[in-house]
Amino acid sequence: MSDASNEDRRIQGFERYLTLWVLLAMVAGILLGRIAPGFARAMDGMTLNVDGAPVVSMPIAICLFFMMYPIMVKIDFSEVVAAGKSARPVLLTLFVNWCVKPFTMLAIASFCLGTLFLQFIGPEATDLVKLPFGLDLAEGVPYGAGQVVLRDGVKFLEVPLWRSYLAGCILLGVAPCTAMVLVWGYLARGRDGHTLVMVAVNSLTMLVLYGVLGGYLLGVGRLPVPWQALLLSISIYVALPLVAGFISRKMILSIKGEPWFREKFLHLLTPITIGALLLTLVLLFSFKGDVILENPLTIVWIAVPLVVQTLLIFGLGYAFARVFRLPYAEAAPTALIGASNHFEVAIATATMLFGLSSGAALATVVGVLIEVPLMLALVRFCLRTQAWFGSQSAGVLQSSSYD
Repeated sequence: MSDASNEDRRIQGFERYLTLWVLLAMVAGILLGRIAPGFARAMDGMTLNVDGAPVVSMPIAICLFFMMYPIMVKIDFSEVVAAGKSARPVLLTLFVNWCVKPFTMLAIASFCLGTLFLQFIGPEATDLVKLPFGLDLAEGVPYGAGQVVLRDGVKFLEVPLWRSYLAGCILLGVAPCTAMVLVWGYLARGRDGHTLVMVAVNSLTMLVLYGVLGGYLLGVGRLPVPWQALLLSISIYVALPLVAGFISRKMILSIKGEPWFREKFLHLLTPITIGALLLTLVLLFSFKGDVILENPLTIVWIAVPLVVQTLLIFGLGYAFARVFRLPYAEAAPTALIGASNHFEVAIATATMLFGLSSGAALATVVGVLIEVPLMLALVRFCLRTQAWFGSQSAGVLQSSSYD
């Protein structure tokens, strides 16, 4: 039996029930937040901040490092060079992420929050958000969809609550995933080198287009580009494990040789990615469990457009990949990177622009809560539809253990 088959057998029992482990981790997180709220608050407060907004959670960053490192260290960087020469999947992900996704998010969220669920949210319900950067208006002056009000000596912009939720959805829609998609691509048996190239391209594109598209779609004039937040997030969540994986791979191969690297070292790393994913969920849900329990229906109203958007964008990406005859190992991560969101940057931006207690910030948090279960469902769909991409995918994939 081949080494790949042995590894697949070892992880099969664990990965087969991954959805169950995820649900248990979510429940454990909520219980931890209720039983030990002081511990959860202390862990949630361990952040690196930019302009007063929490950009990087240190506990989550550590978990994400251990999620990413086993993937990065497995990558043969000659594959990355080869993947970079394939223009079709890169152009496809750029088209879906920047020409389609932001606008479908605006349309879907506007309809759901502004029409379909408006009576449940409350047509007269309002939210207090920060005034746009550099703007100093007198009390009572209208601005956009809101009006300047004074609360406890501080000026705020009072806007319809549903529009505040909409702003959070938009910030998610213009932030394609540049970290967790490496995990989704790995679980879907995609080509890691190809996924890494797309992550790099989208990270650079986001530095240019995030502020431009976000400001245009929010309709509040020019949205300040959160350069520090973007660079810090990408550096810690992507670059750090990438550099660590590249250096340690070269060192281990030169000292111990490739047989030991593949048969011994990679075997030790096999359960770490998924274990770190589950620990990340426990932490996230311990931080945000109160939000779920205190606002269950609000979570539903916001979650619906986010779920519809995710399924639509994934479907478009997956369908285009099949039309363009991409091999499955490229098609799966190409579709998954469009479907997922860089929620860390979205949360940081919502907090900086609108305030930590704003409806916009709440909407970005909902993005976190639905991301992992929904993306795991899409990973399962990918694994079960490998045959749609024909024999061109043969030999690239391991047999699926996530059924």
